Amino acid sequence: MEPLEIEGAWIYRPKIHSDKRGKFHEWFISSRIATAAGRDLRVAQANCSASRRGVIRGIHFSDVPPGQAKYVTCPTGAILDVIVDLRVGAPSFGHWTAVELSERNGCAVFISEGLGHAFASLTDDAKIFYLCSTFYDPHREHAVHPLDPEIGIEWPIDTAPILSDKDQDAPSLSVARADLMLPDYARCREFVNSLALS
Repeated sequence: MEPLEIEGAWIYRPKIHSDKRGKFHEWFISSRIATAAGRDLRVAQANCSASRRGVIRGIHFSDVPPGQAKYVTCPTGAILDVIVDLRVGAPSFGHWTAVELSERNGCAVFISEGLGHAFASLTDDAKIFYLCSTFYDPHREHAVHPLDPEIGIEWPIDTAPILSDKDQDAPSLSVARADLMLPDYARCREFVNSLALS
């Protein structure tokens, strides 16, 4: 796994084996996370979402602790997967990075607790699989508006993006910070360090 520009995020680029039958690759290997991140991903929940072209989901995040780490891949179609540093006090606070996850490249991303996650569907049949470290808890789940100009994500969408009501009504980064909704960098680091392998 390779680290991305934001601390706490990695990309896995698998070797894809192809022959006359089709393709095969290993999309999740727990030891790779342990080696890269120095901690295990304990899977509490596995999710699947399907989106049509032009859909944007996110920017979603959870209260830390316990937060929710995610391991995300796109086995059908393609998405632009976006990670946003929402941890107040982090050196890269408010910055984002993006990678394409697709059926073609088989890539996956690991996202630590405290980071924001979003994606845009680039195809009409994008299917996304998530492994999550904690169960969904609506009282701990939050969102920042994905079109917030302060964050300035360059979404590759040439029509009006399709957002859920929750994402459309989400606050800007500045409002979320003023309302003390965002995770604290030091607290996130302390929590993630508590998960370190001994």
